[in-house]
Amino acid sequence: MPSAHEALIHLMVITSASDRDMAHLELDRIGSVAKNWPIFIDFDADRLVEVAQDCQLMLQEEDGMDNVMMQAARAIPAHLHDTAYAAAVEVAAVDMEMRLEEVRVLALLRKYLSVDPLAAAAIERATKARHKMLT
Repeated sequence: MPSAHEALIHLMVITSASDRDMAHLELDRIGSVAKNWPIFIDFDADRLVEVAQDCQLMLQEEDGMDNVMMQAARAIPAHLHDTAYAAAVEVAAVDMEMRLEEVRVLALLRKYLSVDPLAAAAIERATKARHKMLT
């Protein structure tokens, strides 16, 4: 089973990979989250690529996405499930275009992580507001 840090990264990776196009902007955001969010304060950022590659291998297995989500839900303490969801939403929103595949992955994450619908809506709204630009 992955560590809580690894599981958080896995959730960001599957969100980015959901449309089969891990955009550079999304990968940069995963790195930024892993380097700057307080939840990752004791994570060795030099392991980020290795952890992301491990996730990609897991996704290639039968029922890979479901297994990644199930393991993440177990590895991440329940009181941090909303933070895990927020990290995934951060990756999905970074390009200002929420594709159908990303919406589906986020819906599955809400289910696996048992994120309250009102909390999920607040996270999504705040994330979208943060990514808006003047022009």
